[in-house]
Amino acid sequence: MADDAVTRELLAACRRGDPRAIETLVRLTQRRVYNLALRIVGDRYEAEDVAQEAYLRMFRGLAGFREEARFETWMHRIVTNTAINHLRRRGRFGELLVDETRDVPVPDRAEGLAASRDALERGLAVLPPGQRVVIVLKDVYGLSHKEIGEELGIEEGAVKVRLHRARKRLREVLEEGDPDEM
Repeated sequence: MADDAVTRELLAACRRGDPRAIETLVRLTQRRVYNLALRIVGDRYEAEDVAQEAYLRMFRGLAGFREEARFETWMHRIVTNTAINHLRRRGRFGELLVDETRDVPVPDRAEGLAASRDALERGLAVLPPGQRVVIVLKDVYGLSHKEIGEELGIEEGAVKVRLHRARKRLREVLEEGDPDEM
């Protein structure tokens, strides 16, 4: 997103109900919001629902946003919590999808890469939501332990524990083969 001064001005305009500011804010954030939702819920249609609900929650809570944290961090937290709540309501874990908007180099052994990616997606799908979210935020989005803790509202130590357990479980699943047999 834009720098902090522009973000503050945009958020102030959104608080005043400026429709152009709201449209701009959504346009600037929609790809990241949708991709994060997609990675957590694993279904394109459900990710659209989660993104829409996250924006509603964000706009409802905008008056209370104190700007002590970065807007992106706050928005990530809203999306993450909305997605986790969505998964809990559905009582299931979706398949974690790969962001198809990113340019990924295709090696000579594309079939092997596709099989590995599929195995990784299936492995991630068996992780509990708390572990899956942490591993996605850390290994896909590159957030620090501290940033993940802020987004999820947990201590940095808890983030490290969840990440360790998620990676360990994922490694076990990948070594054993088909996670559906677990």
